[in-house]
Amino acid sequence: QVALVESGGGLVQTGGSLRLSCAASGSIFGITSMGWYRQAPGKERELVATIPSGGRPNYADSVKGRFTISRDNPKNTVALQMNGLKPEDTAVYYCNVNLLGVGVIWGQGTQVTVSS
Repeated sequence: QVALVESGGGLVQTGGSLRLSCAASGSIFGITSMGWYRQAPGKERELVATIPSGGRPNYADSVKGRFTISRDNPKNTVALQMNGLKPEDTAVYYCNVNLLGVGVIWGQGTQVTVSS
């Protein structure tokens, strides 16, 4: 059994910053990619950023230059530093981890709300 625990969401004004964190725990034999997705009301879930093991991060065009994804492999954690937040960044953010021998698992989601 593997669990993902997310933290760091909240309410912030336009231009503000938040940092999301996600920790994987349990029977983990290896993690390939880790990432963050988001889903706004009435919209489909979309990729925000991913980071492969030992590879370069990939970002959605809408967040490039504002968000930074990072991972700590020994701790099985992934973080998303979000700067210059905009109202259109308001969504539920989900952690996504691709586990060797298991496949993709999702976190429970954390709400990010940016007020104008």
